[in-house]
Amino acid sequence: MPPETDPAADQGLSDEGLPGAQLHWRALEGLYASAPINQLFRSSLTVTGEGRARIVFPVEPSVFHAAGAAHGTMYFKMLDDAAFYAANSLITDRFLLTTAFNLHLTKPVRGGLIVAEGHWVSGRRRVLVAESRLIDEEGEEIGRGTGTFMRSRIALSGLPGYRVAPAHS
Repeated sequence: MPPETDPAADQGLSDEGLPGAQLHWRALEGLYASAPINQLFRSSLTVTGEGRARIVFPVEPSVFHAAGAAHGTMYFKMLDDAAFYAANSLITDRFLLTTAFNLHLTKPVRGGLIVAEGHWVSGRRRVLVAESRLIDEEGEEIGRGTGTFMRSRIALSGLPGYRVAPAHS
């Protein structure tokens, strides 16, 4: 099976000497930041390496359910996003789609900064599997999930938030 190629690297694109994979990762971070949903759920994404992503987000009263803790929507969104971007860090030409996601909520959260860590597990062609977990300020795991992600027909290069810096002359 041939290795996944990086179109940014093939095009000679660079940003102050960054390798093609890192350019792709920075472009994914821009794509995440540009998504309208992230105006509702304040958070920041960092693709930390091949097949790895990290999201930091505050849990504030605006996302609480009636009993005063974070609603499951918040857990799902951050678990899905961390796993999704970990998987999409390996795919440089297409936007992935979540086809299934299983989650386990293990502890209620009443506030503070939460970290979602995602990592790729398997698959590189059509379907990818990635896992993620949520860690609270005390370093305790509060939830985890596993997702399957499929390549779509949507080219990353056609999405307005996905920008790979052109080569400097």
